[in-house]
Amino acid sequence: MARIVLTNSACRHYADGKAELESDAANIRALVRDLEARFPGLGREVEESMAVAIDGVMYQDDLTAEIPEGAEVYLLPRIGGG
Repeated sequence: MARIVLTNSACRHYADGKAELESDAANIRALVRDLEARFPGLGREVEESMAVAIDGVMYQDDLTAEIPEGAEVYLLPRIGGG
């Protein structure tokens, strides 16, 4: 099971104020689905406006990135640029 850390208030709003969750998701796509099923709106928020860090490695658009057992996953606001 992975530890999921919600770093901003927008995500916490969907998760009833929780700052940490757990998930058995095997990859980011499965995590988005799991979060959406448990906390409607959270999966969509993650998919549209969050970057995901798995054990310190950032993933912004790679939904296939694996989440190993026991990983620490941080959901962070995407950094805009241009």
